[in-house]
Formats: sequence, C-alpha cells, structure tokens
Amino acid sequence: MPELPEVEALALDLKGRLQDRAIVKIHIAAFSALKTFDPPLSALEGTLVDDVTRHGKFLDIHASGLHLCLHLARAGWIRWRDEVPTIPPKPSTKNPLAVRIVLDNDAGLDITEAGTKKSLAMYVVRDPLDVPGIASLGPDPMVESFTIEVLGEILQREGRKQLKGVLRHQGTIAGIGNAYSDEILHAARMSPYKPAGGLDDGELKTLYAAIRDTLGAAVERSRGLHASELKGEKKSNLAVHGRTGQACPVCGDIVREVSFADSSLQYCPTCQTGGKPLADRRMSKLLK
Repeated sequence: MPELPEVEALALDLKGRLQDRAIVKIHIAAFSALKTFDPPLSALEGTLVDDVTRHGKFLDIHASGLHLCLHLARAGWIRWRDEVPTIPPKPSTKNPLAVRIVLDNDAGLDITEAGTKKSLAMYVVRDPLDVPGIASLGPDPMVESFTIEVLGEILQREGRKQLKGVLRHQGTIAGIGNAYSDEILHAARMSPYKPAGGLDDGELKTLYAAIRDTLGAAVERSRGLHASELKGEKKSNLAVHGRTGQACPVCGDIVREVSFADSSLQYCPTCQTGGKPLADRRMSKLLK
C-alpha cells in the first residue's frame, strides 16, 4: 500500500507531468472506483491542471477549481503513459485498469488496481474536505505544527490502545500505514503492543524522533523518483517490514511476524520486545 512517502513522491512526479496540461477525457474501466456524482466526471474535461498535492495517503489533482482525489488503497498504483491508446478501455475483470486520464498532448495516466478486492477510490469534488476520508484525517506528521506536544496529547488520548494501531489509524495521524508503522516502532525500539498512553518523557522523545526521521528519510529517498521506481525504493530500504525470517539489520536477530485476518506486522524481538516473541494478536498478550 502506498503510504505518506510514496504518495508525496507521486504528487511531486505528477505535478511535473500534469501542471498546465488540459484534461481531455477520463475513462472509467472499473465503475466501482468512482465514489461521487456531483460534480459529474465530465466537468473535468477541458480543465487545466493547476497543482498536485497530498492529504495523508490521498492524491489531489487540482484542475480549474475542481479536485480529482484518489486513494490508491492496498493494491492501487499509477502508471504514466507517453501515449495513451486511442480506443477507450472496456470494463474487464481480467484487466487491472480502473481509470484512464487522457491529456491534451495524447499522454496520460493509467490508474490500476491488482487483485480481486477492489478498494481504490476516486472522487470529483469542489473542495477536498468534501471527501469523507480527507475530512476525517488526523494531523500530518511531516508538517511543522506536528510537534512533540501534539504527539503526546494524541498518545494520552488513546490511552491503552496499542502503539501499532494508533500510528496507522488515519483519523489519529495521517499517512502512516502498515509498513512505516513497523519501521517507526523498530527505529524507536518499541513493541507494537505497547500502550500508547504509557510512554514516559524519554520514550515520547524517542518515538517522535523515529516518526520524523523514518518518514523524512523515506520522503528524501523518494523525491524525484518516477512512479515506476517507488515500489522498489521502498522495499529495498525497509528494516523489518516484509522481512520475516531475515536478519535484523541492527542486531542480527531473526525478524518475526504476527498475522491478522487481512494483514500482518513484522518486528525484531531483540530490538523491540526484550527478546520475547510476541504471541499471535488473537491471543492479545505477550508470551510469558
């Protein structure tokens, strides 16, 4: 799933490609992707792209007073095409193409979603806050106003909730998902099950630094990369996420995994849990 650093890089890449270009046509190949009806999709035809920005994990293409907002969900991605086919795409369960955006220079974007579970979402709105998922976002951890005091207030408010869940809940903190929450907690040397409200002042400083440093480094590595390069860059720089069974790059212990119904987390026992493996999440406790 694209998270804050990748979506930030996508926005920067797309801004360079789309700014001052006119949107000629938008083809929908997966009708479930479009979540709005007013303004109609056709209202974007003939508009000029003014900017491309990010809200959490949402992309926002500004075009002549309208906003085309995209959430790529777990398996969505964007592919740039120097020349789009002249024949409009047809809906097909075998084709990952969901949306095609055609520009005035015959180039364009293919927005795709792999797999059978379709969660990709596109909104055409007059104001980004008309998108429920954007309106409900928590603070962005990369802006100046996200101070250590703000983080401390969030953690105290969340009380006994586990750090892993707090970090990746978009209504609490925007932009951090499954992968970077694993990476942040590994950098902070904290258990994903640690209660959010139980951090002392030193631990709060450590977690705050891990959030800013982990995300900041990923943003810098991703800056200037094309969309086709971002997935590989992310994967090659992860310390624990997606590395089950491999050696922790910090201490050499084996990276462990806890599985859930539709996701999993990875962690290093030596770095994060005092050497103790975590029990399966469904048991809701550490192995004693």
